[in-house]
This record gives sequence, structure tokens and C-alpha cells, in this order.
Amino acid sequence: MSMSISMSTSMEIAGHPVSKGVASGKILISDTPISFLGGIDPNTGEIIEKNHPKNGVSIANRVFLFPHGKGSTVGSYIIYSLKKNGVAPCAMINLASETIVAVGAIISDIPLVDRLKDDPFTVFHDGDLVEVDGTRGYVTRK
Repeated sequence: MSMSISMSTSMEIAGHPVSKGVASGKILISDTPISFLGGIDPNTGEIIEKNHPKNGVSIANRVFLFPHGKGSTVGSYIIYSLKKNGVAPCAMINLASETIVAVGAIISDIPLVDRLKDDPFTVFHDGDLVEVDGTRGYVTRK
């Protein structure tokens, strides 16, 4: 007699809702904070920050997981420009979102969740399909 055990990879993690909306996509993980002003090309969505581990990678249409932003308040408008140019992340996840990223997400209608119950850097891997529910404050791996 053989037994088959089915293990689901689906997992829902509670967090803190920052910017409302729901979006799904493949996750792109940066364990390094990023400056949207000078760190991301607003026309292409490509990370252009020198010495950044993800330099040359596009955040367009990805769920972008990064600890927090850094730098100028103009970063909020860069996030808005990314959205207007069609190259913004579909959603974002932060360890602790600061005002620059939070405002950018809100004015751009990009779902954003932070302060997840579990460390997202140990739970998720680049390319995982996830859903970010910025209204309820949940992230679900599909």
C-alpha cells in the first residue's frame, strides 16, 4: 500500500496594509535598500544604481520586495513616473516602508504591504508567484 502526500506551496502571511489594491506577479527580491531617484530608470524600470546587486534588472510588472527606500523625497514622483510609463512594479513589499515609498505607492495605485509576520526574505525566492493584497495587508505565495 502506498501513500501519497500532497504538499501545497500556497502560504498566506499577514502584514500591515500601506497602499490599497491587489496585484499578482513574479517576485523580484532585493535585500538591499534602493533609491528610486537615480537608482531606477523611470523610462525602463531598470535598476541602474551603481553597485546594487540587481543592477540591470527591471522591476516592471514584478512584485518588488526590498527592505525600504532611501534617498530623496523625489523618489515618490519617480514611482509615479514608473507607473505612468507602464514600467512600475505591480506591487511592493517592504520590511518597513518609509514615507517616500509609501506616498509613491499610494499616488500610483500600487499595492504595498510591510511588516509581514514572517521574514519575507526567508519565505520567498526570486520568481515565486505571489499576490499582494494591500487592502487587507496580506501576501500570498501561489
